[in-house]
Amino acid sequence: MKFPSEPFKIKVVEPIRRTTREERDRLLREAGYNLFHVPAESVYVDLLTDSGTSAMSDNQWAGLMLGDESYAGSKNYYHLEETVRSIFGYKHVIPTHQGRMAENLLFSTVVKSGMCIPNNIHFDTTRANVEHQGAEALDVVIKEAYDPHCELPFKGNMDVVRLEETINRVGRNRIPLVMLTITNNSGGGQPVSMDNIRQTRALLKRHGIPLFFDACRFAENCFFIKEREPGYASKPILDIARELFSYGDGCTMSAKKDGLVNIGGFLSLNDDQWAQDITNMLILVEGFPTYGGLAGRDLEAMSRGLREVLDEDYLSFRVGQVRYLGELLDQAGVPILKPIGGHAVYLNAKEFLPHIPQDQCPAQSLAVALYREYGIRGVEIGTVMFGKKDSATGRTIHPELEMVRLAIPRRVYTNMQIAYVAESIIELYCRRERIHGLSLIYEAPVLRHFTARFEELEERHLAQRAAS
Repeated sequence: MKFPSEPFKIKVVEPIRRTTREERDRLLREAGYNLFHVPAESVYVDLLTDSGTSAMSDNQWAGLMLGDESYAGSKNYYHLEETVRSIFGYKHVIPTHQGRMAENLLFSTVVKSGMCIPNNIHFDTTRANVEHQGAEALDVVIKEAYDPHCELPFKGNMDVVRLEETINRVGRNRIPLVMLTITNNSGGGQPVSMDNIRQTRALLKRHGIPLFFDACRFAENCFFIKEREPGYASKPILDIARELFSYGDGCTMSAKKDGLVNIGGFLSLNDDQWAQDITNMLILVEGFPTYGGLAGRDLEAMSRGLREVLDEDYLSFRVGQVRYLGELLDQAGVPILKPIGGHAVYLNAKEFLPHIPQDQCPAQSLAVALYREYGIRGVEIGTVMFGKKDSATGRTIHPELEMVRLAIPRRVYTNMQIAYVAESIIELYCRRERIHGLSLIYEAPVLRHFTARFEELEERHLAQRAAS
């Protein structure tokens, strides 16, 4: 295994406070065993998300000082517009404060109740925004995506045959657009091939259905295309990106990922009427069209980050660091989702904790144990995030995958810290039988994982025994 070398040097550092196990145990109890409620200053290595957690470059920080904070017509907006058009190629560029607002603006404008939005796999906010309009968020990824051991190079691909069956079954008039998430976050950060994108485009063109991308990790997807797909090894990442987006009609973007910024996103598309309707809504909920809920300095940092993320040395390190963690775990026998994705390593909680049934939230239990013992924060992607209630029986319908995502922030952690994460997980795996399940005691009606509260079943058992 090759140790990935950083293509940058550290200029500013932020101290990390170490906590004791006793302190972390107390914090977990206070947080209702929900890691979203744990104060960040009490986390040693924070792998909760790669969204908005990047370290910005000196060039981006310099750009902040050039922020034009004019209400309308900021020069930073025009710089962003030029950058987005040069990479993504779409006519209209509509800035937003982050990706989920871009999703909200798109779906609230073009999606009506009773419609259907196919995707390879929707992520949590995408699904929530679709369902909020009374529409069905349908996952149409290839079946291999649900096999954690299958090592297909493009495991995020759309199942084109099933997509056509869906169009024929639902009807073109009930499908205003189809989305492709690149890379496929809910499916393990797996990429989508250029060939699959072309096939999807050809199918949708025959039916007159627009194709949109959830493009938040587009550069990582393009790197995998360059690395794995025949005919692309010698092509620059920018050229791959331009070809990829040429097959679409628009995209939503959380620049908090492959824009290398801490806040910001955009919606970009070709349709004039949709753009006008979305802009009207933008003014109502975000701000004027040339700032879209952001300061001029944020627009400038986003523009510069979108160009920086295309650097192949950076992408090689970025994907390599994630792969480094995954390979350390795999070599030690820790069950992970394969192949290793672009932005995160996904622990297979079903196999890590086979003694905990899905109705006891094994992925959440694993994430809690990892924080309690080692101060490492990941996020559950399983029953808590994607479980649904059967309307007839009231029972939980469990997702096929039960995972803990270890999302690595961009340009933030050293390889020594990544090695610490690996050593900790391996040690935890060796005594995994001591981990107990959790009971969900509070849930919100939408996106419950952000605010849910839990109770440890061992804790409940001890309390009941003491009472008796």
